[in-house]
Amino acid sequence: MDRRRNHALDAWMHEQKLTSRELADLVNQTVGEITGHFGGLDDSNIRAWRSGRVSCPKKAQLLALELLSGLPATALGFVQRGRADSAPHQEPPVHRRTFLTGAAVAATAVSGRPPSAAAASRRVGLSDVARLHQRFTDIIASDHRHGGQADIEREAARLADEALALQDAGSASQTVRTNLYATAASFRSSAMWAAIDGRRFADAAGHMREATQLAELSGDQAIKFRIWSHAGTMYRHMGRPAEAAAANDVARNLGLTRRDPLFASLGLARHAAIHASAGERTAVRRALQQAQDAMERAAPEEPRPVWLMAFYDQAELHSLALSAYTSLEDWATAEYHGHRCLAHLRPHMRRSKAITTARLARAQLEQHEVEAAVATSVRIPSDAAAAHPRVVGMLHMFGRRLAAVDPRGRHWQAWQDFTATTKGSAR
Repeated sequence: MDRRRNHALDAWMHEQKLTSRELADLVNQTVGEITGHFGGLDDSNIRAWRSGRVSCPKKAQLLALELLSGLPATALGFVQRGRADSAPHQEPPVHRRTFLTGAAVAATAVSGRPPSAAAASRRVGLSDVARLHQRFTDIIASDHRHGGQADIEREAARLADEALALQDAGSASQTVRTNLYATAASFRSSAMWAAIDGRRFADAAGHMREATQLAELSGDQAIKFRIWSHAGTMYRHMGRPAEAAAANDVARNLGLTRRDPLFASLGLARHAAIHASAGERTAVRRALQQAQDAMERAAPEEPRPVWLMAFYDQAELHSLALSAYTSLEDWATAEYHGHRCLAHLRPHMRRSKAITTARLARAQLEQHEVEAAVATSVRIPSDAAAAHPRVVGMLHMFGRRLAAVDPRGRHWQAWQDFTATTKGSAR
């Protein structure tokens, strides 16, 4: 037997069903939460810990392990350079805490399931959470490809239930349980967004109610921000700007927006679109400038949730500006932001590209640039033009406006050919 080997760490990882790669990812994330700088570990570092070649990791790494495991570093087989170097009894970061007492009762209220009598049948660990995180990444990717589809909504809701079911599947640490609530809230918020994007607002409101309860159980401010920011968008699309502003203000007033300018930027950009729906032109310009300033202050290396990093960037800021100026019927400014959005848009953002292209075509048409408008509109992929609810609605309005602006003009036939193609692809 290798006397140097860290058998305590081996045993804990086996109990949690964690690979070296999974533990490295979790420690990196937690180090980021503690220090503001994402950790740089990989599986080779974890193997060095397990072999005993490294018996005293860095202070932040030890603290991350203690927060993840709920155990002092010495119980995981590590040597410490004095108790001042770590804080095994320190309360976890605010977004890891369970804020509400009676978590089991609250979880029952959310899921409608009583606790299982066989709840101690196995140990639920961080590896279970890591696997769910991968499924969440898949949902995000699917949304950016297709968007608004009922099957995305159903799958996200099913995975939320799966995350909650793990609460009853066996024993788990508080860290694991709060992570499961956060993951369930993330899935439920994705179901909410798919319903909003598909114009199924009653379903979206139902997902929102469950998502907010789960987010409270997790204490995760990032997922709270996502839910309330989505709610602001939902009410804006429903034509209720006062409620949209109130919901988005909940997101913007979270402490997270003061710590990370990128969250503040997104909140401001979405508020600009809300101001536009209320016809507040000056407020739109001010909010968009503040959003741009905040984005430029945001540190690119800051650890952030996958859902935020997957979509919010300069292209999305231009997209929200395009939406705002479309609402204000400032077509020249809308066209500018449409071109800038498409120039910055990442390749995987297929849904966003279709929506932006439809809005750009409308902005060109309203300036009587008929040839350019029709040429822009027919670039929209036929699957989005036929199946995405928002794009379908935008193109329907484009056709009505084209008939009014250029009735039976020389570009009408190109538009008719395009609509015939999209109708054929829908069958």
